[in-house]
Amino acid sequence: MMRFLAALVLWLGLALASWAQDEMPDQAEWSAVTERAETVLGRGVASAEALEELRADLVDWRNRFAAAEDTNATRIAAIQAQIDALGPAPAEGETEAPGIAEQRAALQAQLNQLLLPVREAQAAFAEADALVAETDRLIDASRTEAVLRRDASPLNPTLWPPAIAQTAIWFGALGADTWAPFATPTARAVWLERWVEIGGLALLALVLLWRSGVWLRHLRHRLAPFEAASPAMRLALMMISFARLILPVLGLAALMRILTLMGAQGLRIDILTWLVPTMGFVILSARWIGYQVFPARETAPAILPVAPERRREGRFHAIALGVLFALGMLVEQITQSGDDLATSRPVLHFVLLVLAGLTMTRLGQLFLSEGRKDQDDSESIGLWAQVMRLTGRVVFLVGIAGPLVAALGYVNLGLATVWPTAFSLGLIAIIGIAQTLVSDIYAALSGDREGGREALIPTLIGLVLAMAALPLFALIWGVRPSTLGEWWAAFLRGFRVGETRISPENFLIFAIVLVIGILATRLLKGVLRSSVLPKTRLDAGGTNAILSGTGYVGITLAALLAITTAGIDLGGLAIVAGALSVGVGFGLQTIVQNFVSGIILLIERPIKIGDWINVNGMDGFVRQISVRSTRIETFDRQDVIIPNADLISGVVTNYTLGNSAGRLLLPVGVAYGTDTRKVDAILREIVEAHPMVVLNPPPLITFEGFGADSLDFLCRIVLRDILFIVTVRSELNHQIAARFTEEGIEIPFAQRDVWLRNPETLHAPEAT
Repeated sequence: MMRFLAALVLWLGLALASWAQDEMPDQAEWSAVTERAETVLGRGVASAEALEELRADLVDWRNRFAAAEDTNATRIAAIQAQIDALGPAPAEGETEAPGIAEQRAALQAQLNQLLLPVREAQAAFAEADALVAETDRLIDASRTEAVLRRDASPLNPTLWPPAIAQTAIWFGALGADTWAPFATPTARAVWLERWVEIGGLALLALVLLWRSGVWLRHLRHRLAPFEAASPAMRLALMMISFARLILPVLGLAALMRILTLMGAQGLRIDILTWLVPTMGFVILSARWIGYQVFPARETAPAILPVAPERRREGRFHAIALGVLFALGMLVEQITQSGDDLATSRPVLHFVLLVLAGLTMTRLGQLFLSEGRKDQDDSESIGLWAQVMRLTGRVVFLVGIAGPLVAALGYVNLGLATVWPTAFSLGLIAIIGIAQTLVSDIYAALSGDREGGREALIPTLIGLVLAMAALPLFALIWGVRPSTLGEWWAAFLRGFRVGETRISPENFLIFAIVLVIGILATRLLKGVLRSSVLPKTRLDAGGTNAILSGTGYVGITLAALLAITTAGIDLGGLAIVAGALSVGVGFGLQTIVQNFVSGIILLIERPIKIGDWINVNGMDGFVRQISVRSTRIETFDRQDVIIPNADLISGVVTNYTLGNSAGRLLLPVGVAYGTDTRKVDAILREIVEAHPMVVLNPPPLITFEGFGADSLDFLCRIVLRDILFIVTVRSELNHQIAARFTEEGIEIPFAQRDVWLRNPETLHAPEAT
């Protein structure tokens, strides 16, 4: 019967495995793709566009193989669990029961068959990943070669006349293409038939380009006096300024649409139709950023700490960089529209780079001077002041280096240095604007005008925005989107620690389960504190010990449950745990000692909350016991933090450990000649009459001896609550003084006789 079941299991497993193999990508097709990729990569002469296309194809295949790695995952896990249930395989030379051996062999064969497509997918994934990496290497090498290519130096005067002439010819041809719809009656008849549509677009463009800015400016001036009083008003003004950016761009797009409807055609017209709105957007964006960072109104809140009298200079440099970059886009399109214009590219770009370099050096000097202005007057420098100083140094150096390398013929290198720096400045400014916007939104929603900008939530959101901008910085500095996608895919796949792969999904599951566990622990502690423990006879110390233990155990269980749920194998972290244990043993031994001492305090409870203790010569009440330290409050209302190790290994006096009773020693002195028996009786009567004095054991009054000035008595009294020792001592002293006065008993004080050896020297000499 066992053999039949084993054979049946093996047959079913092979059938399921063969069915699962049908889900694998076509190996023949993949072989053709790999052969083509190896041929292209081996030649190394493919264009960047061809390499990008090949890479996209390889990434698609790699994603298929990554999905195929999960083939039969459920069946594999089930069979592996069955094999584990059979126990460990016998060691060499040992045997096991025939039925178990046959079942183990059948399950192992089935497992191997199910793992076959998975292993094929893993091998194909590794091959595809290697081909993708090789493709990326060739693309990056090609781009690096293009950036570092050296052209003819633009300082060569022979290059300037042809460049100017060819550029003039291009603009002349553009003018002819633009005038073509008006050149002949036939051409005019074409666009006159569309006069309604063209007229409507012309009116829309006129309104957007001319009147929209005027209307929005008037609206802003009316709302500006209320900006400081309301965060919501600042948001409204921000939206108005953003509308002043977008509406003119739409007007330029309408103008270009009019040109197309009128029948203008040609390569230059095609370039113009998308380039003009794009250039307008770049220039208007630079203007918008400039006015947000360097506001024109002195009362407006500024992101950067720049003096109002220097903000105009900052706005000018921001707009200048936007105009120069837009002209650079135009130069690039002009020089790419014909082979005869390629020789003009270094000269035209060099002119723009020189102007941009001058602008950036001036902007860098502005940042440096404003960032250092208050450095000597303030010990703490603001974040944006530090950013200004650092940015000023970088911008100043780039403004010098960019035109210099372009003058040597490395025009592409100059372009790859100057314009990414300018875009990085704009992105930093946008991050600051976004953080201000988030703060204003939070202040408007919360109603906190003053603390909205300093609250924790907008600060955290601003930090997230800054981190989210990191991919944009990477794109600005030449990182390809496909490379970012590769990094993101690698991040999602996670990393291995031992045999465990940790991915963002694991972190998310871990965080969710841990938070739920912590909340459940707090809920349990709240129930114990408010509903359960008050109904018991436990004192404050026992209640604190139970609550603290519940908290530590709950958090520990929550962490273990979160690790297990996230699929993190603790066995794979054994090496890391071993390394950490060595660090704990050498560098954290004091902390561990205090931690263990805190656990002992909570379990043994030699000290509990509310106890009056004396440690290291300090008296105070225990207010809090944690796993690292204990907080006591002295009689001077001062909090003293004592490491738990000092309480365990040192000498500690606990006045209220077993009970609150304690002994009071009250010394009394009477004058010589007083009846000692009478004094003893009076003291005993006074002490026994006090309500805080315990009569069992009774107070002990002893005659201690003959002092230098008095007959000394000592009252040994046990109080019901030692915490009232100061009050009881004072009350007893008052009663003793009053009773002694009534009985005529004198309480002596120290007296001294002074003897002078030569008293005659104290007489004043007689006058002569």
